[in-house]
Amino acid sequence: MPKSAKYLLIGSTETYSGKSATVLGLSYQLQQTGLDISYGKPLGTCWNVSVGNVFEEDVQFIAHSLNLPENRVALPILALDEASVQKRLVGEDKTNYQQSLLQQYLQMSKGDLVLLEGPGDLEEGKLFDLSLLQVANVLDAAVLLVARYKSLVSVEPLLSAKQRIGDRLIGVVLNDIPSEQLESVTNVVRPFLEQQGIPVLAMLPKHDVLRSVSVGELVKQLKADILCGSDRLDLMVESLAIGAMNVNAAVKYFRKRRNMAVVTGGDRVEIQQAALETSTQCLILTGQLPPPPFILSRAEELEIPILSVDLDTLTTVEIVDRTFGQVRVHEPLKVHCIRQLMSEHFDLERLLSKLGLSPAAALP
Repeated sequence: MPKSAKYLLIGSTETYSGKSATVLGLSYQLQQTGLDISYGKPLGTCWNVSVGNVFEEDVQFIAHSLNLPENRVALPILALDEASVQKRLVGEDKTNYQQSLLQQYLQMSKGDLVLLEGPGDLEEGKLFDLSLLQVANVLDAAVLLVARYKSLVSVEPLLSAKQRIGDRLIGVVLNDIPSEQLESVTNVVRPFLEQQGIPVLAMLPKHDVLRSVSVGELVKQLKADILCGSDRLDLMVESLAIGAMNVNAAVKYFRKRRNMAVVTGGDRVEIQQAALETSTQCLILTGQLPPPPFILSRAEELEIPILSVDLDTLTTVEIVDRTFGQVRVHEPLKVHCIRQLMSEHFDLERLLSKLGLSPAAALP
């Protein structure tokens, strides 16, 4: 009888910690070792409805990036949204999701390892009996947690998670560590967590590319009109600048930044001009005022998109900021970047030995 695959559930203590990126980087590394892997995401959270077709964006993207055949990909058994929660709360939905989970995921037990992307935090999915711990128990999965590192206090949720998950927790990835804090993470946080029985399998430094968003994503989130540069929506924005000061101050401010989106009023022509001559990836004009023709033609020349929004500056900035905080990894540049970071900083050998797996080929 063929051996059945091991299950590794990748979770996080809070949403937008970098789970999908970790899955993407780790699964690529695992493939390089010749292991036969499958991928699934029991709870779907980012659905895209196209003509006659509904798909979960992360699942489709990861399956495509890894070139996985259909029999190595498991679709979500539930879309987590307002409508499904409502049905559950009023008793319309009495489905036993743990049963569905077993049926769908145990069919995938061919190969060596099934990588599962868990819910956003430790509570999400509990209403449907599909929280991280419930899924881990049903499938007898090991758990790897991804935590975005902010400060020394970031250890607390991990201690609490260890208490709840127990021996199933085989390691953590500390993600997005600011460069000035790398030393204290290495010398203080890592040894402390290891003493508490929480293996630190990776410490990933903060990287501007991974936090960047495409101009196209900003257009979508801001519901913006594109005044020029519609063929340059794949440009990546790494920072946000607000052009609300006088032009001399603005020029100094802009020169210190790179690959920025500049938000300014449609009537602030001199600020628009200054922005176009610095490291700007797009101009976002508020107040629905069109820029003068010479600004548009200079932007066309420099291939810098100009967007117009029917919002005030404060609201625009809030939306852009939120977009940076919820950034996805669906751009080729980011995929390359996360693969590189994971291959440099993730202890694959230690993970494999904790899972009781040996690579089919030499470790990368």
